[in-house]
Amino acid sequence: MLNNLIAWALRNRVIVLAAASLMLAAGAWTAYRMPVDVFPDLTAPTVTVITEAHGMAPEEVESLVSFPIETAVNGSTGVRRVRSSTAQGISVVWVEFDWGMEIFRARQVVAEKLQTVAASLPAGVSPPVLAPVSSVMGEIMMIGLTGSQSSQELRTVADWTIRRRLLAVPGVAQVIPIGGEVKQYQVIADPARMASAGVSLEDVMRAAAGSNENSSGGVYMDKGQEYVIRGIGRVEGAGDIAATVVAMRGGVPVTLAQVADVRIGAAPKYGDGSVNAKPAIVLAIQKQPGANTLELTERIESELAEIQRTLPRGMKVEAELFQQADFITVAVANVIKALRDGAIFVVIILFLFLWNLRATAISIVAIPLSLVVAIFAMKLLDITINTMTLGGMAIAIGALVDDAIIDVENVFRRLKENHHLPEAERRTSLAVVYDASREIRSSIVNATLIIIVVFLPLFFLGGVEGRLLRPLGFAYVVSILASLLVAVTVTPVLCSYLLPNAKAVQTEQESRLVQWLKRQYARILATVLEHPKRVLAGAAATLVIALAMVPLLGSAFLPEFNEGALTVSVVTVPGTSLEESNGIGKRVE
Repeated sequence: MLNNLIAWALRNRVIVLAAASLMLAAGAWTAYRMPVDVFPDLTAPTVTVITEAHGMAPEEVESLVSFPIETAVNGSTGVRRVRSSTAQGISVVWVEFDWGMEIFRARQVVAEKLQTVAASLPAGVSPPVLAPVSSVMGEIMMIGLTGSQSSQELRTVADWTIRRRLLAVPGVAQVIPIGGEVKQYQVIADPARMASAGVSLEDVMRAAAGSNENSSGGVYMDKGQEYVIRGIGRVEGAGDIAATVVAMRGGVPVTLAQVADVRIGAAPKYGDGSVNAKPAIVLAIQKQPGANTLELTERIESELAEIQRTLPRGMKVEAELFQQADFITVAVANVIKALRDGAIFVVIILFLFLWNLRATAISIVAIPLSLVVAIFAMKLLDITINTMTLGGMAIAIGALVDDAIIDVENVFRRLKENHHLPEAERRTSLAVVYDASREIRSSIVNATLIIIVVFLPLFFLGGVEGRLLRPLGFAYVVSILASLLVAVTVTPVLCSYLLPNAKAVQTEQESRLVQWLKRQYARILATVLEHPKRVLAGAAATLVIALAMVPLLGSAFLPEFNEGALTVSVVTVPGTSLEESNGIGKRVE
């Protein structure tokens, strides 16, 4: 089959070169538009269940809320682990599914189980809700809102303006405001006034709960006209709530204002935020799985610029608190730089050994062509450009030219031999190129397959290590297979165009470096063959020493990363107040 492929390529040289040029252009365009991230998506399908239980202690939340939810979802189809975190007034349960479980199918399974447990939760506990779909590395930005306004005004703008507009940006999964005071209407009941009016606390709670509702009175027909009857009960301020009727006593309405103080206040705070040691609202932005972090960051920054123009005077959006895109850009740029440097080094080495620009150029063409084939395959399988896939390509750089070098060197040698034959016995250049390429087909196929076999175990890894390392193996293997295809198609075509008339073909002289290396190798080889037992013993000893040092090496799942930022965590004793924690935080800042 390879013989036929080589022959077809040499018969259709223009088509082969045109196809290669188009692939390079299309590959560059595809790579430019592909999602870029630091790592492959390492998020196991996880559904997060959040339940609010205002006023309940952590022990009660755990036993009455978290445990029943965990029990309900445990044993569901595909569930591999359930864990929870409980704090005062809130329960968070994470339900992890097997790898490969479709996330929306997983959410459906959890939602069905929650229906069975919702009715058994204590009174006053909000129904469990599913958090938006996000990934383990989903927090891509943290922004701050500062200003001379009160913390309540800042939080109101953050909740009702910034958060809602950012959630409308395609790719944003969740925006979580932290800090400030949440504005609320407060009804502070007065026991003495309630007793005087003969009103119970239940009456006050019922009236307050129903004070903000519109109602329908049906339809009234009169003289061919239809009138919709509505009861407008939506409040527009504290005064409307204060005017709500609690009860009738002696035919006289008793309002909330008579038995309670109605005012605008702040909800209890369980956390706070600051920027540069000054009170602020911090908004954590999470992306949807599969979203392009760099493109999404640009869209968010554009939206924040629009929001800034509409904010009240004095308010400012600080968009540079944290951006995952900065680390991604630096990390990917470093890998690309290493890939570039490796390619340059390969070019230099090739030229020093081949000592011919044309032969070097033919061999180098295999690098970009093989890489763009890998890019196409990654695009087809929705694999992002990340440090692992780029690392696989970087590792493959040196091997990508192996097949092409073997072919070029053999063609070069056969053309030399053909040139020095009597003119009557010389064959055409195409015939020489075909025979030379055919001679080494088995060698390059075997060499390629042996290299691929080494990476096959990566494809059988499970869990998070498989998710991390499989893209590296995929990029490497596809690049190597592509280099084999290039070696039997594009390389013979370029050899037929560039090598027959090369001056080096007409001479027998090798490069000085190759001549020197051959002399040195001959000396070393002679010495080795004179003392075979010593050489084998030395090799065995080196292997034993290397194996003995393996346990002494450290191990880690991932190396440490320098993201250009420091995280300072301060642990206080349980029960420390928010005010005291804020004071410690300010001193640290």
